[in-house]
This record gives sequence, C-alpha cells and structure tokens, in this order.
Amino acid sequence: MLAGAAAAAWPARAEPALPACTPASAGFSAERLRRLDTFLDADTRASARGPGHLGAVVLLAREGCVLHHRAHGHRDLARREAMPVDAIFRIYSMTKPIASVAVLMLMEEGGLTLDDAVARHLPEFAALHLREGGAPRRPLTLRHLLTHTSGIETDGSGPDPQAAADLAELARRVAAVPLAVEPGSRFRYDGINTEVLCRVVEVVSGQPFARFLQQRLFDPLGMADTGFAVAAAKRRRIADITSVSDDGRLVLADARSADDPGAPLRDYDSGAGGLYSTAGDYLRFAQMLLDEGWWRGRRLLSPRTVALMRMNQVAHLDVGNGLGPGEGFGLGVSMLLDPAKRGRLGSEGSFGWPGAATTYFTVDPRERLVALLLMQHVPRGLAADPPRPTTAFHNLVYQALET
Repeated sequence: MLAGAAAAAWPARAEPALPACTPASAGFSAERLRRLDTFLDADTRASARGPGHLGAVVLLAREGCVLHHRAHGHRDLARREAMPVDAIFRIYSMTKPIASVAVLMLMEEGGLTLDDAVARHLPEFAALHLREGGAPRRPLTLRHLLTHTSGIETDGSGPDPQAAADLAELARRVAAVPLAVEPGSRFRYDGINTEVLCRVVEVVSGQPFARFLQQRLFDPLGMADTGFAVAAAKRRRIADITSVSDDGRLVLADARSADDPGAPLRDYDSGAGGLYSTAGDYLRFAQMLLDEGWWRGRRLLSPRTVALMRMNQVAHLDVGNGLGPGEGFGLGVSMLLDPAKRGRLGSEGSFGWPGAATTYFTVDPRERLVALLLMQHVPRGLAADPPRPTTAFHNLVYQALET
C-alpha cells in the first residue's frame, strides 16, 4: 500500500487465505504439535532465566489448508494485551522476497533479463569503479543484485544511501560508492542490493514501487493488511517491537517505528525491509510460491520462474557471510541444500527468508508445507537476549509430521 496518507485507503479485510483443517487431516500429530505450543508459551513468558520474547504468532499450512494458527504471549510491552492472531508485524527483510518477485514479474513480461547490466535501466551505474582503483572487468547485472553478489558494500564513508528521500536518490547515492570487489566474485548479504532493484522496478514499470506491489501482488493476493504504513484504524493490532537493555530488561527497540507504530519504516518505499504484514497475509504470498505462481484462478508467476527463484545461484562461491551451513541462495530467497549440515529438521529444497526482528517463513515443496513464525524482537547479541527460536521452531514443526 502507498505510504503516508494513502495508507488510510487500505481495502476491507479479505476472506481467510486458506480453509481451516485439523492437524490429523493434514498429516500432523495434534499431540506432537502441542510441543510447539508449549515451547512458544514458555518462550513468551518472563522468567528467572530472562525476559523472554514478548509474543508470537505461528501459522502452519499444508496441502492448501491451515492446520495450526495460534497466538502466544502479549502484543504490548506492558503485557496487558494478549497477542491477537491477526497482529501486524514489521517484517523487515521478509520484504525482500516480495521485491524479488516484482523483478521476476517484469522479467516474464520482457521488460528486463537477469543478466541485463544495471546501467541499462539506471544510467548512473555506467561509470562504476572499484575501491582499489580501476573499472570492474564485468558489468554489474540484475542477477548480481538479486543474489547479493554485486560487490556493493556501503561502509559509511560517503552519503548514507538509506537516508535518501526516495528510491531515485538512493540509486544515485549507491552508484557513487566504489565497489568493494568485482561483481559476481563474492556473496555478501546487503539490503542495498534490493533497494536498487526496487528502483529498477520503478523505471521499467513506469510506476512507484509501492503502487506496483499493490496492483500486481497485494490486491490480487488479497493482502489487505500489508503495506509500507498502517492505517490509523489498524494500529491497535501492531505488536510492540522490543530489544534488551544493557541491564537485561526488555525495552522498546531503538527502531524508527517503536514510538510511532505504523509509521513508514523509511522515507522511501523500502523493498529491503519496509513492509508491515500479518501471518495470514504473508501466507497468501508464500502459498502462491508453493503453488508455483498460482493463486485462486490467476497465474501471477510461471512455474518455471518460481523454480528458477529457488535454484541455488551461488554454488560457486563461499556463502559463509549471511547463510548457515548447508544453505544456498537463489533469487531473493535462501534454500536448504543439506539438512544434515544445517543441523535441523527440514526438507532438501525448502526455501524462505527471515526478518531482522525475529520473523521467519519457510516454504517446503516436498511436504507441501508453509510455516510462519512472527515475533517482534531485535536481538543485540547480549547474554540477556532471548535465544533465537529458529532451530527449535523448525524442529518442533517437522517432528509433528506423521505422513
């Protein structure tokens, strides 16, 4: 949805994303799923061991039906309001797969190709140079941006691209920064890659990025609670965003929207981390990917495009900076290549991405499964931080599968 005042025009609440079903009918053990509830109940409760996460919403869907959709803990820092299942979260980097799909839609229409030079669409990138001097040997391409292999690394020595007023200014600022390494030679996860792609979407489509997402994804998918800002009438559903203070207390995070929940997260429409959403809304997007681009009688992406999106594009590179063992990276999503190396339950070929404030989604084509866990906590790496729940969440979901 368009940022600012236009956010007030969000469409009415849509019908449920998928029909509900029992765990047993979806091949899950109801008894074993209670382990997941027990874990999240404990994880969202303050105790002698630490402050715990404030709250969580979990949603599991298999074979096109929702078998588990629960809220745990509280929405507010005062712990007075229970977390609602339709709570609105800042999904931060879970915005990136949505932005990547926007690029792939334009690819399918012939507006661009993955190996287009970025300069074809953004002329300010025609005169790039390397930090160590000289011009790069190969052009910077859209594929490099999608796979975080561009060589763009903002080190804070020049104007901050993320302080730009719009995506056009951001792209100009990024183009003026020397490349740290040759494009295609190193994987380094950096949201600036995605922000530049969003400007490419604007130029190729002739539309503001937010409008493109609204018309091409959010409206067709019925994502009525997803946008770059939250309408006033919906802000009571936004989960407080927390962090841990130096003395170990749970406090509001030092985040732009902590004191003004629902306000835009950046001055521009950030495809790298600017969206608010709900578990129910994000399920629509994830289910569309699971169904190979199909949603309720309408094809949004080709099955072959979705297949390309979740192919490992960086097998030839060291991906230690940003990915875990046994993981690869496709076009805007990571994928599980080796569950044994990753050290948690799951299926080879499952894909997804997390967000900085403890949000996660996984799409598993082999099991026909979508799993979502949304929290709102920014870890600081302190001893008092609640343990990251990612591995436990995956293990608890998969251990409950029976068929």
